[in-house]
Amino acid sequence: MSALPYTVEELITVVLAKSFKDGEVGFTGLATGGAAALYITGIPLAAMEFARQTHAPNLTILLAGWSINPDFSEIRQLPSAEFDSGLQNLPCEAQMETYPGPYAVRRGDVDFGFGSGVQVDRAGNINSTCVGDFNKPKVRLVGSILLPEHMTCFRREYIMMPHHEVRSFVEKVDYVSGVGYPGGQAGRQALGLTIGGPEWIATPKCIFEFDRAAGHARLRSIHPGIDPDDVRRSTGFAIETNGIPTTQAPTGEELAILRRKVDPHSALIPHGGE
Repeated sequence: MSALPYTVEELITVVLAKSFKDGEVGFTGLATGGAAALYITGIPLAAMEFARQTHAPNLTILLAGWSINPDFSEIRQLPSAEFDSGLQNLPCEAQMETYPGPYAVRRGDVDFGFGSGVQVDRAGNINSTCVGDFNKPKVRLVGSILLPEHMTCFRREYIMMPHHEVRSFVEKVDYVSGVGYPGGQAGRQALGLTIGGPEWIATPKCIFEFDRAAGHARLRSIHPGIDPDDVRRSTGFAIETNGIPTTQAPTGEELAILRRKVDPHSALIPHGGE
């Protein structure tokens, strides 16, 4: 991607933004640490603000669940915690200080959100709890946090995976922290889940979508410059790469909006050359 006039983060940002609709409510939390913060917080915020600056001016951004439509022109770096002073002092349209407020997660007020984990499987289940057997894990992780709500109460979820490797894309996750489509859409309904579920999986190499009826991920597009064989080798479940289109590249006008209006200080995502 380095030879291209945009970064992979800019590419994913613009593609995501085009899937949001005017009037929707989007939610993202604050992840910490390098790639996780970039994919779970930086790219989602840039994508939502890009949508607000272009085709969806009435989209509502819920940052950390309580800062409503922040002014990103004031951000020099991503806040490091959900209630740190940088976020508390960030200009925004409103701050939601009580729960439930105008937007309640369990009331179904959020149209889409962004989540991640160390593993995602063919059915779209996410694991952020442990690697290995739960009772005797190889690695114990942060836990489910809000993923159960993301995958059941939000109307759709974008799974953001900063690393596309066999160990992350598995046939079956070791622990279900957030439920996808086990048994397809009918399987979700059998669990009492009438809304929600994963929409896409975004990675540095490609974007997956879901066949909800069958309950499995399939390739939607492969990013420019990425070898389809690399995508197949990096994915721990069977995928079809023949005939998959290339992810649409951002235009010069879109990059100008992203760099000059959305994220002028490159605080949310890395920018490419002009």
